[in-house]
Amino acid sequence: MPDDVSKLRIEKERPGAARKKRSAVLKVAAAAALILLAGLYFAGVFTPSVPVEVGLVSKVYPSQAITLLNASGYVVAQRKAAVASKITGRLVALMAEEGSRVKKGEALARLENDDAIAARDQATANLKGAVEAVEQAKAELQDATLSVKRNRELMEQGFVSRQDFDTADARYRKAVAGAAGAEAAVAAARAALKGAEVAVEYALIRAPFDAVVLTKNADIGDIVTPLGAAANARASVFTLADMESLQVEVDVTESNLSKVKSGQPCEVLLDAFPDSRFRGRVHMIVPTADRSKATILVKVGFIDKDSRILPEMSARVAFLERQLTAGEETPRTAVHPDAVVTRQQKKSVYLLKGDRVVETPVTLGGRIGDMVEVLSGVSAGDKVVLKPSGKLRNGSLIKVVEK
Repeated sequence: MPDDVSKLRIEKERPGAARKKRSAVLKVAAAAALILLAGLYFAGVFTPSVPVEVGLVSKVYPSQAITLLNASGYVVAQRKAAVASKITGRLVALMAEEGSRVKKGEALARLENDDAIAARDQATANLKGAVEAVEQAKAELQDATLSVKRNRELMEQGFVSRQDFDTADARYRKAVAGAAGAEAAVAAARAALKGAEVAVEYALIRAPFDAVVLTKNADIGDIVTPLGAAANARASVFTLADMESLQVEVDVTESNLSKVKSGQPCEVLLDAFPDSRFRGRVHMIVPTADRSKATILVKVGFIDKDSRILPEMSARVAFLERQLTAGEETPRTAVHPDAVVTRQQKKSVYLLKGDRVVETPVTLGGRIGDMVEVLSGVSAGDKVVLKPSGKLRNGSLIKVVEK
């Protein structure tokens, strides 16, 4: 056993091998540090962010390039009416509501009219009685005519006296007058019936033209009067507007009036529909000025009717130099020329992606006002760098500077 223990030995590491091992570890650590530093460098940790101004790629209409003048105003119905009755009465029925489309002559509401209906029925009965009286008068006239004719023949033959003939003649004349009076009574009864029917009609409130109901001003049970002076009385039941008569009314300053003429093509933009443009034409330049504002009222009509257009909508009107062609009615994608960079005859922009920029090639079209059309490369809504400096590179860290 002692002999076995004496044979055990621990070999010592050679000095050269230890140094090689430490050198390899240091090299690996140095390489890892270099890789980390390179990664941090390219990540922008050691590079400061570049301050930039940002612009927006947007949709632009070609009409902007031929716009002579812009003005704002409101959509106004040129034919509008507050409908009411010619008589005073209690409202008992409503046959329309806000937004209803009504035709000319259509009944919209009815007032209490029992008394007018009773008067009409009475007039109808009176007319019937007058007609019967005419028939009776005609029968008497026929009898009197035969009697006077017979008495004349008998008198000429000497069978009756002159007095009998005169009596028959007087009866005949009375019958003629009675028939004429009965006819006149029928005419008077017909006129009275017409008046009674008109009185009944007064209780019906009808549309004066094809229109849309804008507002309802009274409810069932309200007293409606044409004067509106009574307490809690309503002067009108509905307010109507003819949607075919909608126009935009804008104020144009006197100094710009020379840029506007009758029939001039226009483009209308409604605040309610910012993505839609409506074709228009100058309908009228109202021949009077507003002294307080030094403006002239200009009315612009819509060429294409659209059910979305409603009275009192706010609108902006662009007065154009000429009529738009078919291709110019479609919006184009455009960017400000200051965002475009030219390198080696290639166009590009710096597109924002988070807090960095990506150099993106673009294909450009023609100028549209102070913008330039972009055919490919970016889309509407993208953000790009304006006036990029020489420090800016693909992937550069940026800081947006507010204008």
